[in-house]
Amino acid sequence: MEYKFDYYPESKFGGFTNVDIAIVFYLRVNSLINSSSIVLDVGCGRGAYGEDPVITRRNLRILKGKCKKVVGIDVNDCGAVNPFIDEFRLIKENERWPLEDGSVDVCICDHVLEHMKNPELLFSECQRVIRPGGYLCLRTPNARGYVALFSKLIPNRFHNTVLNKIKERNNEKDVFPTFYKCNTINKIELMLNRHNFDYCVSGYEAEPSYLSFSRFFYFLGVFHQRFAFNNFKLAILAFAKKRS
Repeated sequence: MEYKFDYYPESKFGGFTNVDIAIVFYLRVNSLINSSSIVLDVGCGRGAYGEDPVITRRNLRILKGKCKKVVGIDVNDCGAVNPFIDEFRLIKENERWPLEDGSVDVCICDHVLEHMKNPELLFSECQRVIRPGGYLCLRTPNARGYVALFSKLIPNRFHNTVLNKIKERNNEKDVFPTFYKCNTINKIELMLNRHNFDYCVSGYEAEPSYLSFSRFFYFLGVFHQRFAFNNFKLAILAFAKKRS
């Protein structure tokens, strides 16, 4: 996809753009952890980010070794083979997480919220397991962005087929049903306030990688990336601190 360089020429140097959302998100996550931190990775998966060819982005995403312990939880037992966590715990939908109250310093929910049928449970469990003064870091698609709107028009059973056509690298093991029950800035702010967090929630839009199958659509995506209003950007980033 050489035309990416026409719009983001800086990506020739290191492989990432100035608006790379994963780097923006995990750079801030890294700033919140230290050698004594207990980190919880919600929906840890199999560790597919270890396959990222962009070294800078991959190293930011891997937190093991930067903190005291990374605990991964997931409803899928594929998390048991994740090499980037220290401990894996299988969880069940609509049940409490197998962690003690106030046992976590930093909780990461990266592309998890959109898959939740019951987002209230996610936020209530984050409130329970995060210690006072601890952090919640959340990244999720915006339900008002064009990718989520398009996704909702396609039945979940076809998502893997569509992603295989529009993404250069995709593994069916990493595709899960989406529901978008709480995927707007206002809804996330309401949840965080209700569950005793101080927060900063904003829209964010990176390069339009989902449109890389076509130069014309990629151009439209670049235009949207640069001029979209906050509430209609493709992704939402939320950083929150549990009140004492």
